[in-house]
Amino acid sequence: MGVTYFKRYRMEIDLSLLPVTPPQLPADYALLAWSEKLIPLHAEVKFRCFSDEMDASVFPCLGTKAGCRRLMTEIADRNGFLPTATWLIQYWPAGSRRPDVCATIQGVCEGEGIGAIQNVGVIPEHRGRGLGAALVWYSLNGFRLAGQKKVFLEVTAQNTGAVRLYQRLGFRKVKTVYKASEVAYA
Repeated sequence: MGVTYFKRYRMEIDLSLLPVTPPQLPADYALLAWSEKLIPLHAEVKFRCFSDEMDASVFPCLGTKAGCRRLMTEIADRNGFLPTATWLIQYWPAGSRRPDVCATIQGVCEGEGIGAIQNVGVIPEHRGRGLGAALVWYSLNGFRLAGQKKVFLEVTAQNTGAVRLYQRLGFRKVKTVYKASEVAYA
């Protein structure tokens, strides 16, 4: 085991810049609003999104199903947890017996008109379809409806696709931080 430092950006958006019209979801995709009974699905999607990604090294809890379940429960139990900024996306093509839940996002109010987005995730086989942009827009709109003025998130710098997405949506880098993490070397 050794300590590795991961470069992360704190990015922020002023909610007055949020476009009025949400991005459209592709056919066969639908948003699921927050419900406590969906915690297991949020956790499952988190695991499917992050377990094989660099973020599981940055945050080891993302690398196990139990860790994702614990993290999701902790987020939902936090003071400031914001259901209107917390969403799932499901994919339910015609002829399927049940949907595939494929994307997740959570929101927490930090106080003084500032919200924090947690864990934007889209499972690999559903990436590149605009789901991340839609998730972030609906989360930001939930913060706006709750009276928040600004929202921030943190993203690992090497996740260039996510950094570009957030910049395209109006986020700007405001700070660089380094997250220390124990990493096993092969």
